[in-house]
Amino acid sequence: MDCPRWLPLESNPEVRIFVSCLGMKSTWQFGDVYGLDPELLSMVPRPVCAVLLLFPVTEKYEAFKQEEEEKLKDKRQDVSPDVYFIKQTIGNACGTIGLIHAVANNQGHLEFEPDSPLKKFLEQTSKMTPEERATFLEKDEAPSLDEKVNLHFIAFVNVGGHLYELDGRKPFPIVHGKTSEDTFLEDAVEVCKIFMARDPQEVRFTIIALSKDSY
Repeated sequence: MDCPRWLPLESNPEVRIFVSCLGMKSTWQFGDVYGLDPELLSMVPRPVCAVLLLFPVTEKYEAFKQEEEEKLKDKRQDVSPDVYFIKQTIGNACGTIGLIHAVANNQGHLEFEPDSPLKKFLEQTSKMTPEERATFLEKDEAPSLDEKVNLHFIAFVNVGGHLYELDGRKPFPIVHGKTSEDTFLEDAVEVCKIFMARDPQEVRFTIIALSKDSY
């Protein structure tokens, strides 16, 4: 049986419109990162509490993903219990999953409208497992789409001073070492560069930062 499938979020400004509709106040906003060199990164408003990476799902990436999962199954990662992680079981919902990961792991920073459906979802699923959260999300109605896409959203967040990669297609969060509020954007970008280096012929990469009072 095919998984339920949602309309894909391709990049900014769809992301900004989507989170606004879900009741997140604009004190923090998503904005594009226009380049990876220090000068362009310095243009991104600070602080940054989450980074989204949109990238193409290629054969090289799928091979790496499988290899990474096999290696980490035998090598236990030290993942903080404070990390909110949800599995992706809905096709084309990676944009939504990425946004949930970005927002859920930064609730101490962000503000919501009183009737925010996103805040309600996070409260209702706070004690659930990643699989239970995925099942709960499936109950939400969303537009269906017949055409498959081969682009994928993932999120990077700072939880407890560690940089986490959160990808609902993976079985668990990926720990990328230590980070801080001051270095988070640069640290996340270094991991993004690895994704880009894996497919040097590809140009379909987009980086979006969640910044305070930005753009």
